[in-house]
Amino acid sequence: MKICELFRENRTVFSFEIFPPKKDGSIETVYKTLDELTDLKPDFISVTYGAGGSLPGCSTREIVSIIKEKYHTESIAHLTCVNSTKTDIDRIIEEFKASGIENVLALRGDINPDIEPKKEFLHASELISYMRERSDLSFSGACYPEGHPESGSLNEDIDNLKRKVDAGASHLMSQLFFDNDFFYRFLEKARAKGINVPIEAGIMPCVNAKQIQRMVTMCGASLPHKFTRLIARYGDSPEAMREAGIAYAVDQIIDLAANGVDGIHLYTMNNPYVAKKISESVSRVIR
Repeated sequence: MKICELFRENRTVFSFEIFPPKKDGSIETVYKTLDELTDLKPDFISVTYGAGGSLPGCSTREIVSIIKEKYHTESIAHLTCVNSTKTDIDRIIEEFKASGIENVLALRGDINPDIEPKKEFLHASELISYMRERSDLSFSGACYPEGHPESGSLNEDIDNLKRKVDAGASHLMSQLFFDNDFFYRFLEKARAKGINVPIEAGIMPCVNAKQIQRMVTMCGASLPHKFTRLIARYGDSPEAMREAGIAYAVDQIIDLAANGVDGIHLYTMNNPYVAKKISESVSRVIR
């Protein structure tokens, strides 16, 4: 099923994100995670790009295929392009087709200062245009409620987002944010620009203070005063921080659902306990 078809029903789509095991991890960890996450009946699960840094035999493509074939849950493969050539993408298209993969989250990917980019695909919109002409895949895109860290302004970033949608992205998933007002302002600007595809709100539960601080540094999300007080109060107590972070995420999701958000994309960090607690708390709100 194409991901965009899930949004035709009058309800809030609820999805998860996971990542492949690292090279020093175990293949069993991803199966255990999927056993528990799929029991929660998400609408789909996205799998981050980890072809080079993941455990052999457990790449993004393989996990996406397992989710569809073994767990009978729709899935979407993340794919970056900054270090890919057209030949690489042609090969990936064939691999996706052979694996029964229908959905791709097209990303530029982070630029590694130690690796010279291939420069054949400078933007996700270029990747979408190229793959769309050569496949029957369905494409999603990423968006940033507070603007991409490299963009000059939120308006400039939304102009770039419009190009991504015009290239063929039929669904968008947002980067994490901790203040819903940022998402609502972004959504208003995006709709005014003519971006009318479904937009899911990306929610990352703050269950580990150091982890969140790293993520915020990478994506540029702001920390509202309410959130910084939570970290200051509970950051040194892992269990308290976990429960407080879950409660904060639940509050965000309930507010978003009440305001008619298209969907919630939960960054699970491969933590089934957290995903289960949140899913149970919001099940009657979003279903």
